[in-house]
This record gives sequence, structure tokens and C-alpha cells, in this order.
Amino acid sequence: MAEVTQFCVGLANRPGMLAQLCAALRGAGVNIDALFVSNDDEGCWVNLIVAPEADADRVLRQAGYHFFTERVLALMVEDRPGVLERIASRFAEAGININYVYGSGAQMPGFMLVLNVDDIARAASAVSDFTG
Repeated sequence: MAEVTQFCVGLANRPGMLAQLCAALRGAGVNIDALFVSNDDEGCWVNLIVAPEADADRVLRQAGYHFFTERVLALMVEDRPGVLERIASRFAEAGININYVYGSGAQMPGFMLVLNVDDIARAASAVSDFTG
């Protein structure tokens, strides 16, 4: 389990925009460990967990991307039924709201869950002994 920085990048919702973002990151040697894209009438948001973070920050600023960062919880779990239910139940018992969650199998053999919660310190404590 780790508290990590998530980059939230605003893009126009049109062909090629995600490819351009990925190319900029690749050109700087930045690896994408987890990714979530959502859209609405005004554009889309690309949420990224990347490494190295400092290089991603530099590239996004130099390229003029509109973005912000936020701290999220990255939790490595086993890829099996019921895991997310057990985590969500622990948070519910602790009174912690999950704003959103997404996952990535990039860290095989486990599964990375990325959780945006209203109290990251209490959330980390609630799952500190979670074994997946």
C-alpha cells in the first residue's frame, strides 16, 4: 500500500489527444502504471499514476497541459472475487467515503486499486493490515 501522486490532465475530447499525451510522456521516459479516462461535454480528464513523477510534472508543464495533482491510495491486492467489497466495507465501517476507484493489472501478479478517498490517512490505516 502506498500514498501516491495522481496526475489529472485535462484534454479536448477529440481524436489523437490521448496519443499526444502518451507520446510526450514516453519521450521523457515516463511509464504509465495506471490510467483512467472520463469525459463530459467539455472534454476529458486523464488520471495517471506514473513513474518517475518529477519527469511527468516537468513534461506536462513544458508542453502546456492543464493538469493538477492529488494524493491517492494505491493498494496492491490479489486479483480475485470479493477483494474490492472487503476494502469498501472496511472504509464504510471507518466512515470513509470513496470518491472513485479504478484498477490496473500492470503490476502483475497482483492488481493495483487506485482509490480517491475523503481521508487518505484514515483510509490507509483502515487497510494497513489488508492482505488481499
